[in-house]
Amino acid sequence: MLLQKIIEHGFISRADLSKITGLNKATVSVQVADLLHEQLICETQLEHHSVGRRPIALTINEDAGYVLGIDLDYKSIIYTILNLKGKPVYEKEETLDSEDYDLIIQAIITRIKEFQLQYSHLPYGIVNAVIGIHGTVKKQDGSIRFNPRYRWLQKNIKEDLQKELTIPLFIENNANLSAYAERVYKHHHSSNLLTLILTSGIGSGIIIEGDLQRGFHGYAGEMGHMIIYPNGEPCRCGNHGCWELYASEPRLIRKLEAELQVTDLTIPTIQEYLEKDHIIVKSYMDRYLQYIAIGLNNIINLYNPETIVINSQLLKIYPGSIQKLKGHLISSVSEYGELVLSDLGNRSCVLGACAMGIQHFLDVEEIQLSIPEKQHDTAESPVCF
Repeated sequence: MLLQKIIEHGFISRADLSKITGLNKATVSVQVADLLHEQLICETQLEHHSVGRRPIALTINEDAGYVLGIDLDYKSIIYTILNLKGKPVYEKEETLDSEDYDLIIQAIITRIKEFQLQYSHLPYGIVNAVIGIHGTVKKQDGSIRFNPRYRWLQKNIKEDLQKELTIPLFIENNANLSAYAERVYKHHHSSNLLTLILTSGIGSGIIIEGDLQRGFHGYAGEMGHMIIYPNGEPCRCGNHGCWELYASEPRLIRKLEAELQVTDLTIPTIQEYLEKDHIIVKSYMDRYLQYIAIGLNNIINLYNPETIVINSQLLKIYPGSIQKLKGHLISSVSEYGELVLSDLGNRSCVLGACAMGIQHFLDVEEIQLSIPEKQHDTAESPVCF
């Protein structure tokens, strides 16, 4: 409880902790002494402009240990390390040259061991690693049921990694981590939040009353395989007319390539077309918004979310996309709070992984963090002593 209050306030005195928690000062002093001994918190003198001794406040010892977030995407992997206050320590995206499961597992093991050695001077070193998987993850044991792009089936990644690693590992679906990140870093106020990721297939993370909803096995949120067109296009899942066949970014890009008779069409190139008011590209984008709206109407009626966050590169470059999308959500029974584009982009999964790692390590109910800048932050922080 004391850790939770210290996190919430950033800097707080023993006296204020006593007032807020209702614990007597002696109890607070004893518990604080233990936390100081364990190096989880530290004391710092705050700046003030009145006469007398500067007040002493307690704060999280941000460099007691670091958390490692990993986003295991297709042919690429992002490693991000944050300190216990969510400040960036390391961030790098690496290309994977192989699709072989065993080779990729060994590469991850090697990198984690390197990080452990590099930060072994910290009191707790690398405290844990949270890995985001672009596929279905079984919540009971952290195994991969299916990764569609790698075609991995029934792979117990946690067990395979833990054979050579000693640090705690957590395996989670990338969309769940993204939803968690949106709440931790941006939408602190929202206890009923839904995230849609359109950048590969369609993934979604669902938070209801502040809790991630994983379903019975852990496979909840596969919104992309909601059928919106009976007898529509065939999907690799075995059904026809799945939403992601019409509303995912890769599908729109492929359709535009065929229409424009070009290859390797990129998001920046599409943006150039839009800036030139290319009539075909604009018509495809407007139709794309209609497809997105069909699924959104269904989701809103199912979950009545307070906040809907869409993670999409295409919608980011299309002026007025959110307003146009809202124009399609006209049902008299559909109710939601706000509909916004994500500010986290392709960092949402790995930042969510880091945030979850911090919460697991400190064993607190919730945390709130600021979105870390990619570049080095030169601002000075109060010095612990």
